[in-house]
Amino acid sequence: MTRILTGARLFNGERMLEGHGLVLEGERITAVVPLDAVPAGAQVRRLPEGTLLVPGFLDAQVNGAGGVLFNDTPTPEAALAIAAAARRSGTTGLLPTFITDAPGRMREACEAALVAMSRPASGVLGIHLEGPFISGERPGVHESRFIRVPDAGEVDYLSALPERLAGQGGRVVVTLAPECVEDAVIERLASAGVVLSAGHTAATYERTREALAAGVRGFTHLFNAMPPAQSRQPGPVVAALEADEAWCGVIVDGIHVHPAMLRLLLKVKRPGRVFLVTDAMPPVGTEASSFTLYGRTILRREGRLVTENGTLAGADIDMVTAVRNCVRLLGLPLEECLRMASLHPASYLGLDGHLGRLAPGYRADLTLLREDVTVLATWVAGQEQWS
Repeated sequence: MTRILTGARLFNGERMLEGHGLVLEGERITAVVPLDAVPAGAQVRRLPEGTLLVPGFLDAQVNGAGGVLFNDTPTPEAALAIAAAARRSGTTGLLPTFITDAPGRMREACEAALVAMSRPASGVLGIHLEGPFISGERPGVHESRFIRVPDAGEVDYLSALPERLAGQGGRVVVTLAPECVEDAVIERLASAGVVLSAGHTAATYERTREALAAGVRGFTHLFNAMPPAQSRQPGPVVAALEADEAWCGVIVDGIHVHPAMLRLLLKVKRPGRVFLVTDAMPPVGTEASSFTLYGRTILRREGRLVTENGTLAGADIDMVTAVRNCVRLLGLPLEECLRMASLHPASYLGLDGHLGRLAPGYRADLTLLREDVTVLATWVAGQEQWS
């Protein structure tokens, strides 16, 4: 059955369109047409006046949501529950994120993501392994006893993972500290299709540049869990700013990074290379005041998630709030804020051939926004999942 969604303005990933409808067949978009060219016999759904239909948001870093933490329960059901909770804030595709932990549990998480991806309209796009190959100097809230350098078995397993995910169009992101992983390992993982991101690192500027040349593609929550730029020690931050091809994920909650630093980043970086992540934790989407990580209590206080000694432990933000913050705190046009939540992360992950735009052939992953940029409904693979 041909369906058409009308009544809302459309943002197709590049520009706003008035007086157009979105034509769907099954899980795909087949056309974007003026309203006087609606296909005969199509099932017409009129969306509320004043709404905006946009590409569904993509989040490459989600530790938990809706009361579920992927590290606690690295199962397909947990990954699916996190994806379902995130849809309430407009996220139609995400990478459940598993932070530094024991080798066996890391593999459990990867296998769980594979199963979750196979479920129709799951919204699970693969997995992000944030660690364990990170710096003991910049662990953040990661458990130091699990931090390690990759052994041959782990490199073999991770190198085989992209091909196993490829049938579902999935992606593997690994956050690592360049100073803790040899170039030969970086080159092997990158050539196998693993998306490598520098984070939780104390690397020098020079070492970061070497890692970028070897295959590191981007930076995980840039500015956080890495040394600040200094006049004689520019470090990974300046390497990220300077490298035109490098991608930068950022948390725009007004807490993790000062808005002035983010505005500077956006002025310096090549257009389109900065994207939003939430780094969300279980309280997001709930009324919970705390949760447990590695057996430690994490407190929810005034928009922050912190250990009892004040260390940030992920973020208390969802994607649509991050989009609003880009308008409010960074002064960006709404169109660019929407791209930072959809097209740019899709490009970072190499999924921009079928996600991140409203265009023929693209999957019908959609988010419907009210005028105040709050979420009214989401669709995944053409199926309305939340409203």
